[in-house]
Amino acid sequence: MADRITPEQRSVIMASVRSKDTRPEIVVRRALHAMGFRFRLHVRRLPGCPDIVLPKHSVALQVRGCFWHLHRCTKGRLPKTNTGYWLPKLEGNRARDIENDQKLRRLGWKVRTIWECELEGMAAHELRAWLRGLFS
Repeated sequence: MADRITPEQRSVIMASVRSKDTRPEIVVRRALHAMGFRFRLHVRRLPGCPDIVLPKHSVALQVRGCFWHLHRCTKGRLPKTNTGYWLPKLEGNRARDIENDQKLRRLGWKVRTIWECELEGMAAHELRAWLRGLFS
């Protein structure tokens, strides 16, 4: 099946995809801040540049998009077209995530991941309860 949009249009769409300050990430950051936690964003000196780092608690929080990190949910499914490109790319993302998480754990960090699909189905009080569970 051919792509329905031109390569130029596809380029514009793909260029608009963010790696930082995504909606799910901002939701988590706002909740943490409202709960009184202070954190650092995208600490480059740590493996994988975790999305949210709480140094006081030694917690690295990854807010992952289901598509880009090949989560096993409906949003994380492989595209039907151009699978020769997408499969190695997305599997590489997943392998890199596992490797970086292991490196962080070896450095003494607690690594927690929250998925985009989990956040969509979560009420604010449920998110706060999940976040409180990070520190227990």
